[in-house]
Amino acid sequence: MIKIAVLVSGNGSNLQALIDANLSGQIVGVISNKPEAYALERAKKANIATAVIEHKQYPNREAFDDVMHQQLLDWEVDLVILAGFMRILSEKFVKAWEGKMINIHPSLLPNYKGMHTHQRVLNTGDRLHGCTVHYVTAELDAGQALAQGVLQVGIHDDAVSLASRVHVLEHLIYPQVAEWICNGTVIYTDQGVLFKEQPLLEPIQFCKF
Repeated sequence: MIKIAVLVSGNGSNLQALIDANLSGQIVGVISNKPEAYALERAKKANIATAVIEHKQYPNREAFDDVMHQQLLDWEVDLVILAGFMRILSEKFVKAWEGKMINIHPSLLPNYKGMHTHQRVLNTGDRLHGCTVHYVTAELDAGQALAQGVLQVGIHDDAVSLASRVHVLEHLIYPQVAEWICNGTVIYTDQGVLFKEQPLLEPIQFCKF
């Protein structure tokens, strides 16, 4: 059984979606860089081990990441899931977990990497928006996309309503991708990602209009 750790910084709604999905893998631990993160309470209610590793207590990003890395090794983790983890990870850490770490980003990558994606979509006038689950690489929001949730931008949408609608899609596709990895539907190889034993050339799309 695949052992999963989830990295969080805030409310943890995606963590809750993962817990509720009853994955065939096991969430063995949750790490937060913020002791007040409500996600920690969600983990404790589900009897999942937690660790608070405050980035402010370390002299640099690498030192902080080294402590996280050791905690993941102690838990014997196979898959790291970033769920609202608001720290940019060091290249050393990312390389150590390459092919074993996924993230969800609130846009249809490769469009709108980085922050404030909902407002940027509105500013550009795009008709479609959504979220992308991707492998994490040293380049921000640039790893191979595994799945996308796609929605149509409404004429009355603002950044707040778009964020809320995208969240619904996140809670749908993130557990699905995690389960695909747990059950071997998605496999990471040096030659590329396989989906059902075939090369994954485009992210699997889930549409909600």
